[in-house]
Amino acid sequence: MTHPAFQTLLREFRVLHSTEPALQAFCDLPEVLAPQEVIPHRIPAAALMEEDPNLSALPSTAALRDAFIAASPQAQWRETYKGTRMGDDFMQRFACYCLIGGGGPFAAPEMGAYVVYMPPGLYYPFHHHPAEEIYYILAGEAEFLMDGAAPKTLGAGTHVFHPSNRPHATQTHDTPFMALVLWRGNMGVKPVLTYPEGDR
Repeated sequence: MTHPAFQTLLREFRVLHSTEPALQAFCDLPEVLAPQEVIPHRIPAAALMEEDPNLSALPSTAALRDAFIAASPQAQWRETYKGTRMGDDFMQRFACYCLIGGGGPFAAPEMGAYVVYMPPGLYYPFHHHPAEEIYYILAGEAEFLMDGAAPKTLGAGTHVFHPSNRPHATQTHDTPFMALVLWRGNMGVKPVLTYPEGDR
């Protein structure tokens, strides 16, 4: 049986999706999602997100922010870059878990949904993946960089789209941020670092 915290999380995601044109344009949210067993896996950054007092949200995004935090103890937190050149600081402070997709409580063949959290002063280097992606900011603020585009600083209620295999990066400065991240298209390939030896 799906944990009640995940049921609440899905309900709040449906509410935001139903009222936010950018999310609706990116993908449909299936009426029925296949439940999956979640094997909880905790990482140090989970506690950073749960205890962060500076995740300022809008009235329209606060409920989903809070639902992601409430479901955190039950989540299978991801370690996508384990074994790569990413240092301990990044691995200790970058946080992501899945709501719809691999390791999440629900599955859908046409989309994936995740939460990403970064505390202040963290850089997520340039990376890419075949899946198309949208970041919808739920709380806080971050700077988004993408090859061929000017940097953008975005806060709650705004979004950025990453085309397939377009290298992109994220930098937090004085504030943390939390985002709902959606994938579509070729979702079978994990993100990889664009410049394994370091950004150029």
